[in-house]
Amino acid sequence: MSLRTLESLGSLAGTRVIVRCDLNVPLKDGKITDDGRVRASLPTLNALIGQGARLVVCSHLGRPDGAPDAKYSLAPVAQRLSELLGKPVAFARDTVGESAHDAVSSLEDGDVAVIENLRFNPGETSKSDEERGAFARQLAELGDALVSDGFGVVHRKQASVYDLAQILPSAAGQLIAAELDVLDRLTENPERPYTVVLGGSKVSDKLGVISHLLPRVDKLLVGGGMMFTFLAAQGHKVGASLLEADQLDTVRGYIDAARERGVELILPADAVVASGFAADADHVVAPADALEGTRFGSTGIGLDIGPATAHTFAEAIRASRTVFWNGPMGVFEMPAFAAGTKTIAKALTQVDGLSVVGGGDSAAAVRQLGFADSDFGHISTGGGASLEFLEGKKLPGLEVLGWQ
Repeated sequence: MSLRTLESLGSLAGTRVIVRCDLNVPLKDGKITDDGRVRASLPTLNALIGQGARLVVCSHLGRPDGAPDAKYSLAPVAQRLSELLGKPVAFARDTVGESAHDAVSSLEDGDVAVIENLRFNPGETSKSDEERGAFARQLAELGDALVSDGFGVVHRKQASVYDLAQILPSAAGQLIAAELDVLDRLTENPERPYTVVLGGSKVSDKLGVISHLLPRVDKLLVGGGMMFTFLAAQGHKVGASLLEADQLDTVRGYIDAARERGVELILPADAVVASGFAADADHVVAPADALEGTRFGSTGIGLDIGPATAHTFAEAIRASRTVFWNGPMGVFEMPAFAAGTKTIAKALTQVDGLSVVGGGDSAAAVRQLGFADSDFGHISTGGGASLEFLEGKKLPGLEVLGWQ
């Protein structure tokens, strides 16, 4: 089987098309702080508008726990979408109720409506096939076809992602197709040298992707909070830094496996150690084998890779033809501990080949640090979905669209 794309649905002029996007954007005081996911949905929406389809856009936002919650409303997203599309976008105050039906019935060819947060209905995320199916059937009343384009949720068996695709004629949008093209290039015959850069807080979040990619990569670079478990596995003391003691044996296994496979595993040579977890905390640079040798002793906490490590990582990245990066190198939200992440991001912009930022916190970091999406080969919209794909897992939201 292969992925069903927009072309498989034929002419959609005058057709009500439900478009399942991932518009799960960060909000602060009711304002969108990063509209990357909204902008990522535009190619598919514009293609459908150009065909004269009547669009019913739906998405989740946050975790409202199956009930309406004003702070998770998609109203600001509908407003931003209107600005980006350059045309009015109707907004329904519910998901499958009177407001949604009224908004949809008022659509003309090429018009767009956004319905309220799908997760305001408990059926969207229910573990019960029956409950999810019931909500999906209600959603199906709003449309004649489904275009699934929320890559960030394809690893979830949810009503709008999985069940609805079995009720209506369904196909993947351009965003999902583009994501799969890039991820396929990362797993099947990537250009070499191929380097994977992993960061973020926990090793346990990356176990699957490390196992799946180790046989495929030339270099593996480890930073972020997870680096301290690797350093501890080598026998180094890490003070009060994040440490998953229950993963030490697993990490030692990865270190051995990398050596046996000839994979160059590059671990930090130094780190920025702080007196505490705070933006204004006193901090120093310490060698990786002497993290407790600072004036903070065993209470010091590592919050970023050090400058020597950042330089080594950047050189390895620039020398590669394919690079996948997932997870910040430090607490980039605090300026004092953002240098490592910024150095890695800049190096990715200088890759002569394919550079991929693996969604989630990595995507947020590059934008917050002043980089443009166009500086990279690809910025994924799905952190968890990208990782599960790279782990070799089956993703229900893709399988239902014919992907194998």
